[in-house]
Amino acid sequence: MQRTLPAHGPASRRTVFACAAIVLALALVEGGRWTRTARAAAAPSSVEALVPGELTLSELSRSLVPMPKNTPSAHASALAALPGDRMVAFWWAGSRESGPDVKVYASRWSNGKWSEPWMVASRESLGKALGFGVRRIGNPVAWTARDGRIHLFVVATGLGGWAASRVVHMVSSDDHVPEKPGRGAMPAPPANGGIDFAVRRVLPASPLFNTSTLVRTSAVGLTDGGWWLPLYFELGIKYPMLMSFDAEGDPTWVGRIGGRTTTLQPAIVPVSPTEVRAWMRDASDERRVQHALSRDGGASWEDLPPLSLHNESTSVAALRLANGDFLMLHNDAVEGGSSRSTLRLSVSKDGHTWRTVADVASGPAGDEFSYPTMQLVGSELHLTYTFQRQAIAHHRYRITIGERI
Repeated sequence: MQRTLPAHGPASRRTVFACAAIVLALALVEGGRWTRTARAAAAPSSVEALVPGELTLSELSRSLVPMPKNTPSAHASALAALPGDRMVAFWWAGSRESGPDVKVYASRWSNGKWSEPWMVASRESLGKALGFGVRRIGNPVAWTARDGRIHLFVVATGLGGWAASRVVHMVSSDDHVPEKPGRGAMPAPPANGGIDFAVRRVLPASPLFNTSTLVRTSAVGLTDGGWWLPLYFELGIKYPMLMSFDAEGDPTWVGRIGGRTTTLQPAIVPVSPTEVRAWMRDASDERRVQHALSRDGGASWEDLPPLSLHNESTSVAALRLANGDFLMLHNDAVEGGSSRSTLRLSVSKDGHTWRTVADVASGPAGDEFSYPTMQLVGSELHLTYTFQRQAIAHHRYRITIGERI
């Protein structure tokens, strides 16, 4: 029997042309973001008064952050500073990565110890607030604004894997804001010891379906009270991004960091109002920490040669000390080990050449000490990282400038 194909009339052709035009328009908007120069609203905060001398670190304590019950897996910690030399740690925990029972938890650091953990977000709570189903949740990143509120950013997916991720923006309640931000103590916590968070938005990170955007590394403060949030894209290709927020916590612009398509999870460190450095996780065959530089306050970026530091697609953390040195916490290759079995602290004066300060954690092949985060609190350096995918480890060091290591 001979079949007759349906005729495609003018209406059908118009539909095809309209769809093609929409896709083209989205592609042009997306492409334009990478070709135009972003206009930074404010300069990044950087170390202003440099203290001469060499760095000395003295370990004060090491411990595991208390875990919620019946959660054998934990990963991806983040830290947010609070008034009075306090902090809050955030991480996800559950039966396994991407498991349906994974939730974001938090714990307070105060008077030299961690509080019992409390739940901040779950698939159910995010889905209810957003109005659509959330399949999995992942990495959290936190920033404390000038008004004392904590802005929490959590990776969440509706369908698919991490490549289909979006970033949910949550904000702590007014009940936990000091009356005098920057000076007062945090109010007494509620009965469960926690801080309540409410969903504000899904970040508008991409006009192309606003998907495949994730967070991992620490935010950076701006001189006007706003901040930069590092982002990264990973759908087929991988690249780092930067989103700027004003002092009210509203996003103002987003731009790409460099031109590489195999880097992600940028650790951003301001050097001056104009110079900014970024070091990235490497997903290429180079297997080196990747490096980018901005000379105009984050508006545009150029790729620099990779560092000599080994990197087998593992996250890094970086910051700048009072003497101007850069400090990086990263995994490194050690004979007899594996990609995440050694977590190393390295220091550099120029951002290119690095020397080892200490191995924070090390074990045989198969061990995991990964996804580090660093926070300066007064004269102390606090480190957290994933410990064997079972808990979050915390190390505390006293920083002294003036003596050689």
